[in-house]
Amino acid sequence: MRFDTAVGVSFACFISLAMGGCASIDGAPAELGGPLSSTAVQRPQDSALSLGKHHFAAGEFGLAEQQFQAGVEANPKSAEAWLGLAASYDQLKRFDLADEAYRRTIALQGENVVILNNLGYHHLLQGHLDQARHYLTKAAEMEPGNQQVQGNLALLQSWKSGGAETN
Repeated sequence: MRFDTAVGVSFACFISLAMGGCASIDGAPAELGGPLSSTAVQRPQDSALSLGKHHFAAGEFGLAEQQFQAGVEANPKSAEAWLGLAASYDQLKRFDLADEAYRRTIALQGENVVILNNLGYHHLLQGHLDQARHYLTKAAEMEPGNQQVQGNLALLQSWKSGGAETN
């Protein structure tokens, strides 16, 4: 899930957003994170998932949310679709819904660098700096050289120092 954005490393972290930071998922934004390997059924060929990634990368988060929602309805065991949905909700500032989607992703996939990075970014967007630091530090411990994680840690530092605004 390579979606690198200027907003942080989140779902571009799911879909490499030109708007923020994130993780990544098979060519998706980093906020979504990198490839998810799970025993859960994954169907990356699903058109809803592909369209969701396309819309997310284009910054069309409402359309991305609709496609990822269709993806989880078609395949509730797709951690990739749940992660895309969570990242889309983050970009739409629907943090309550993103919380549930991240919970579902972790239930299917467990914690990995991409998910932890996205969760860190999720909390950063909300101004929950201690929680953001917790998840980003945990992700950095798992994969110290991950550029999305390091970018989000730098973003966290600028937030703390007043270099970024929390809306």
